Amino acid sequence: MDKIETMRAFISVAQEHSFTGAGRRLGMSTKLVSKYVQQLESQLQTRLFHRTTRSVTLTEVGVAYLGRCRSILEQIDDLDALVREHQVELAGPIRITAPTGFGSTRLTEALIPFLRAHPDVHLDLKLSDSRVALVEEGMDLAVRIGALRDSTLIVRKLADMPLIVSAAPEYLDRYGRPQDPRALATHTCLVDENQANLNVWRFWSKSSGQEHVARLNVTTRANAPAVLARMAIGGLGIARSPKYAIQEALEQGMLEEILPNYRTDAYGVYALYPHNRHLTRRVRALIDHLSLEFSPKQPAAQHSQ
Repeated sequence: MDKIETMRAFISVAQEHSFTGAGRRLGMSTKLVSKYVQQLESQLQTRLFHRTTRSVTLTEVGVAYLGRCRSILEQIDDLDALVREHQVELAGPIRITAPTGFGSTRLTEALIPFLRAHPDVHLDLKLSDSRVALVEEGMDLAVRIGALRDSTLIVRKLADMPLIVSAAPEYLDRYGRPQDPRALATHTCLVDENQANLNVWRFWSKSSGQEHVARLNVTTRANAPAVLARMAIGGLGIARSPKYAIQEALEQGMLEEILPNYRTDAYGVYALYPHNRHLTRRVRALIDHLSLEFSPKQPAAQHSQ
């Protein structure tokens, strides 16, 4: 029995939640994948998966084994890539999860130059507005935005993401343009349910630094900033959105920034990965690349005559 092949089969079944899906990923029959996993379980004398007619899920032992197993295979793959590419080029798979809105726009834009520069890197990007369990889903990396929950994951902050308060001109013409954060209490507010306090937005005067607390009239909330931005464009109320989600709408006049003399909280853009995960060169290089891509672009230097 080839231990490496059985480990690859096990990992693929864990990722796909399916023996058929794993076979498709690996280019082998379902029967062979099942045989590999059964051999592995027999050798380890434990069950790695709960199997039903509808699903395949990891046992508690399977979750623990997956983390160590992937670390070993990643080091083997990384070593092979180093030799194969004479320690210059990056090669191999990178599995990423990210929020749908950010992942389909700003993150994709940032990934394109990296993938062009490293054509032997194979990207597997999973977009979801639900929290994805990295180890169980076989992910190398998560890119997340907003306030992070307590976690055992290692976190690297890539950048700040400004939040902008805006509404459609149609809404503002009908209900008025608030000049003070406290005036938001009389307006309809669309709230991101990922924020810590759903009923409060905090502001600071750009001129004096004084803090102002806005108590909100929350009528609608969602866990995806892009959804709230679309609702704001539709004239349903005032939203506080990450800049990436509304920049185009602002430029096209579909949304109008309000309270421009105040700053509000900023979200963070973070890279997260399991603490026991060996980071391959390609994943480390991608994190460094994203940090540069998301950092504020400096204006070109001006040379005096």
